[in-house]
Formats: sequence, structure tokens, C-alpha cells
Amino acid sequence: MNNAIFNFKEPVNEPIYNYLPGSIEQKLLIEELERQTNQCIEIPLIIGGKEIKTGKMGKVVMPHNHQHVLATYHQTTEKEVQMAIDAAMQAKEEWMNLPWDERASIMLKAAELISKKYRYILNAATMLGQGKNIYQAEIDSACEVIDFLRFNVYFATLIYGEQPASLMHTINRIEYRPLEGFIYTITPFNFTAIAANLNASVALMGNTTVWKPATTALLSNYYLMKIFEEAGMPAGVINFVPGSGSLISNIVIKDRNLAGIHFTGSSNTFNQLWKQVSDNLNTYRSYPKLVGETGGKDFIFAHHSAKALELSNAIVCGAFEYQGQKCSAASRTYVPASLWAEVKKNILSMVSRMKVGDVADYNNFVNAVIDQNSFDNIMSYIERTRNSSDAEIIAGGKGDCSKGYFVEPTIIVTSNPHFLTMEEEIFGPVMTIYVYEDDQFEETLRVCDQTSPYALTGAIFSNDKYALLKACRALRYAAGNFYFNDKPTGAMVGQQPFGGARGSGTNDKAGSHLNLLRWVSPRTVKETLVPASDFLYPYMSK
Repeated sequence: MNNAIFNFKEPVNEPIYNYLPGSIEQKLLIEELERQTNQCIEIPLIIGGKEIKTGKMGKVVMPHNHQHVLATYHQTTEKEVQMAIDAAMQAKEEWMNLPWDERASIMLKAAELISKKYRYILNAATMLGQGKNIYQAEIDSACEVIDFLRFNVYFATLIYGEQPASLMHTINRIEYRPLEGFIYTITPFNFTAIAANLNASVALMGNTTVWKPATTALLSNYYLMKIFEEAGMPAGVINFVPGSGSLISNIVIKDRNLAGIHFTGSSNTFNQLWKQVSDNLNTYRSYPKLVGETGGKDFIFAHHSAKALELSNAIVCGAFEYQGQKCSAASRTYVPASLWAEVKKNILSMVSRMKVGDVADYNNFVNAVIDQNSFDNIMSYIERTRNSSDAEIIAGGKGDCSKGYFVEPTIIVTSNPHFLTMEEEIFGPVMTIYVYEDDQFEETLRVCDQTSPYALTGAIFSNDKYALLKACRALRYAAGNFYFNDKPTGAMVGQQPFGGARGSGTNDKAGSHLNLLRWVSPRTVKETLVPASDFLYPYMSK
């Protein structure tokens, strides 16, 4: 066995491909999009390294063309959920006793496979199955997945290297044990990278998982699972279990070996999981660790010293990239009256130039929202706004789900800072703007802080340093990721650790060592070199 002490150096972020016309990367992506468009694959469960087909089938469709079936998938029953738990527990001892650098090598190999071999497959699957344009897919299913895998190895180096002081007569150590049991991972549709990280981060630290992927992200998630296997992930470490969330959770959460939940999704779902865990506390071997990134009502706040064009671009990009289906997407903005006329002119011009449609048309900035439920929910907010005397729709406001789930980029202006679209999470391409008087800066900061139950991301635009810092203090707890003069989206692994508090989750900061610390249970070991042989204290001797 290699007795070297491994110290993996800090990596650099994966370069973003530009996919310029005529480039080799655009050519290869186009070919892969065509290949996946013209096939329909069958997605099984993968439990203990074996593909399992239940015969209980579902369909994976394109959001921009919901009659086009990309894949059929097998859904779990109660039997397979228990099989996944058993497989995770059976794999646990050998996996956690594997030298950590060997676990790290699997993650690094997976990163290399994605970077060099499977980049276009993952990107095309994310585009077709989750409705992302080229750039949004590239920064997600390629770059961020790779960054999570590489940076987590570096973060683990920092954790394992932190050891207590030892004196001459003792040796003190901290053993970073994996949690006692298995981890239940529940991943969302909107980021392939989150699906990768929620499993890989806990597995790197020696844990095994039962993975419930989002149905609307199954195509890319299945390819992820196959990449992990090709990278050398042993059978049973990650168990891929598509199907009903309630069915899976009802079994998993009652199991005494549940050691933790790694979750990204809605606040309501996370609250329900927390309640279920609370109801079963007497069942567990130890208290499960609950790590969740949930909802957001993310804001942009402008001071009168802000530059109107920069602010306008941040509003449009922050709200409408990936159809506003990011936890970090901007959905409410506070604009001072002195800037409003210019900002309004800018954003209306920008939105008028935005094209909406198929991901295969690279000129489309906005694509389809994920499914019918999402479309209906977004349109319900737009219709309520249309019928309100407190707000006006100044751009967009229309939707069409006849072929794909398309919603126009929509801008609402309200006279009520507590209007429902200023307070409630919509998760779609809808931005609401409240115009305040310039001399009400501090008062409006307090309104912004108290308006929403969420606290995920936010931004302040100002060329006045004192105003920037005043806003930073006033909004101290309003956002876990806070931006000066930038849109509140686009956190990069290793640069802006991501997560929020209040109704936005447990703020355990994915993309840093802080998240990995949740997946270990430290044990302190003290070795005394020459034990004492007399009970008397020194001053008691004659």
C-alpha cells in the first residue's frame, strides 16, 4: 500500500468553451444533438451496480417539443427502494476503508472523462432534456460538474490535513469518519451539476447514497451515473433510483440507517422531509444530518449612483437566463426614481431583442420552461398580475404550451413593494420592479430585507462605496450570496461558495470545504506514550 501523504493542489476552474460558428466544439455539439434527437433510449434503475427494469414506465420529453420522447425510464417500486438501501449499506464498509486518495482518483477521473470524452453528450442531454441553451448547458453540465469533482478533492485535502497539536508524551489525531449509515440524495431538474455534486461530495468522504433524481433531468443524470461507473465507482456506492419522491421517501426516512439527506428543491418539500425525520428520531442510530438548498426570491437593489446600463443588463440576464429557473435567478428589483426612465428604456430594448424558442436554434436566448406544471404556475402569476390594480405588465406576459412550454420574458412594475410577485417564488422568466424615491434608500433596504421569507442571493448596484457598505450591512441576513455591481447568479465553485439561510436552506455552502464537513463525523484519538502509574498528584508526594 502506498504510504505517501497525498496533498492535492488547488485546481483552476474548467475553461468555458465558446462554441463560435465554425468551431470544432460547435460542430461536435451539433452532431451530438442530432444523434440524441434521433434516438430514444431506455433508462433502468442502477442498484448495486446492476441495471434493473421494473416495467413500470415513464417518459422523458423535450420541454421545447413535449411530443418528442427522448427516453423511456423504469420507475422504482417499494421493493427496489429497499434493495437500494441494502446495496448502499453493503458497499459502505469497503468503500469507507478505501484510502481516501483512491476515492479521490475516481472523482478526478470522472472529471477528466467529462472534460475530454463526454462533454458533448452531457451538454446535449442537458439542452434537450432540461431546456438549456448552449451557454447555460456548458457552464452547468460541463464546467460546474468538473469543478465540483476537482475542487472537492482539494477541499478534502484541507479537511484531512487539519489535525490537533500533540505534546511530547501524547499523539493526538482526528479521524474524519463517514456518517454511520447511508445518505439520501434528492436532486433537482435545473442543474446537472447539482445532481453530480449531491452524490459525489458525500461519496468522496466515504459515504454511500440512495439517489432520487428529478424525473425532468433523467437523461443527463443517467449519463452521469454511467460516467461515475466508468470512472471506477464501485457497485453500491451510488444507487440510481428514479421514481416517485413520496414513495421513495416514505421508505428511506423510516430506515434506522438513514444518516443524512442531501437535498436541492422546494422549501415545502424540504420542510416535509424535515418533519418526517423528526417523526422518526427514535428509529435512527444517530441524528441524521439534513443539508438543503431550497427556494429563493432573489433581489437586485440599486442606489441612485448606479450606472443605468450596467443595472439594466443585470436585471435582464439575472432574470431571464435559463428562463429564470435558477435558485439564484433575480425576480425582484428596487430601482430609484431618478434612474427609472433610463433603466426602463434599456430593459424594454433588451427584451425586445430576445428570441424565444428551440434550444437547437442558437440565436434563442430564452427557451422552454421545464414542464406543464411549471408553465401553469408561471402563467397563473401573470394572470393575477394582469387583473391587479397594483401592478402593470410592461413586457411579455404571454405563454404558449401547444408545442413546447414557452413563456415570454415578462417584466412587471408594481406600486406595492409587497405585491405577490415581489414576495412569492415563481421560478420562471418573470421580473417585478418596484420604483422608490431616491431619499428612501435606507427605508427601502429595510423593506427588501423584510419582504421575503427567503435569503439566497441578492445584489447591490452603486458607485458610492458608503452606499454599498450600508446596503451590505442592512441586508446582512437577506442573502447567503451577495453581489456588488453584478447580477445575483453565476456562482463559481471555489470562488463563491453557494447557499442561503432563512427559507432558502441550511447554508452549507456547496463549492467549499464547508459542505464536505457535513458528511463526516470526526473522532478524536489520543495516544499516551507512557501511561501514568500512580494516582497521586505531584504535590501529594513526601
